[in-house]
Amino acid sequence: MNKIEHIGIAVKDLEKSNQLFASLFGEPHYKVEEVASEGVKTSFFKSGPNKIELLEATKEDSPIAKFIEKKGEGVHHIAFAVDDIEQEINRLEKEGFTVLNKVPKKGADNKLVAFLHPKTTNGVLIELCQEIKNSNV
Repeated sequence: MNKIEHIGIAVKDLEKSNQLFASLFGEPHYKVEEVASEGVKTSFFKSGPNKIELLEATKEDSPIAKFIEKKGEGVHHIAFAVDDIEQEINRLEKEGFTVLNKVPKKGADNKLVAFLHPKTTNGVLIELCQEIKNSNV
């Protein structure tokens, strides 16, 4: 793992949350993107070298909707940048971590993503992110 890629925060209302975080950071979000396959709309902010991803559910049965229903708004995951997501998945499985999606999928912000089950990471949902170099993925 190279660095923290971003911190994901589940929100009920993306528009209101965009206003709140724009006030907090002193500048607006730089990107809004929907990931229909996950039932989520995302918004990205930069704070120095760090990124914050706000996530709003677009479907009642989406993972973000279920998270908010169970835990309320707040930190949803920490994402780490990796060079080779498949190699990292294999390494982490050998270390005993449970990978939720063994085949990486397309996520927001031009990334391939995979998640580690929070039961194997002290209750923290971990996302692995690899930049998609070929846009045909």
